Amino acid sequence: MPSPQSLSEEDRRRVAAWAADCAERVLAVFEAEVPADERARDAIDRARAFARGELAAAGEIRRRFVAGRAAHAAASPAGVAAARAAAQAAGVAHMGAHALGAAAYAARAARLAPSGSDDAAEDELAWQLQRITPDVASALRLLPRLGDDSAGPLGPGLLARGDLGEHIRRIQAALLGTVA
Repeated sequence: MPSPQSLSEEDRRRVAAWAADCAERVLAVFEAEVPADERARDAIDRARAFARGELAAAGEIRRRFVAGRAAHAAASPAGVAAARAAAQAAGVAHMGAHALGAAAYAARAARLAPSGSDDAAEDELAWQLQRITPDVASALRLLPRLGDDSAGPLGPGLLARGDLGEHIRRIQAALLGTVA
């Protein structure tokens, strides 16, 4: 039985483009630190190609960790978060819940960036929510609430803690019309 965090392939394709948009907003933070490393940009490009139906899920599932390894090349927490946002976007081909991870890491990167501030994460979340189309919102609403499923990205692991967890809770609350 597939995880409720997986989503159908059609829904994963819907949310992949939004996840790529979120990650792309902070890509410059990573690229400023490691300009010759194309893994994060490639992950975002692949997420978009998956969204358009140009790449198969199976191939992307095998490649989903490439951008995550790029985080080790970053020099700052902001650069690490930006690379992880790209990795999460690429991971949507495997599991739709990674779209929320991409958004959360992008908000973290925005806050930690040299030009960032405490308001930067709020601004990033507001931008992300404004760009959720009705189709993407419908797909994201199918995901379990953060922490309700014991396994996968929305389980009790890294995405459920600290600012990442808070960002995801805010997005899910906005999608469901509740208060986080």
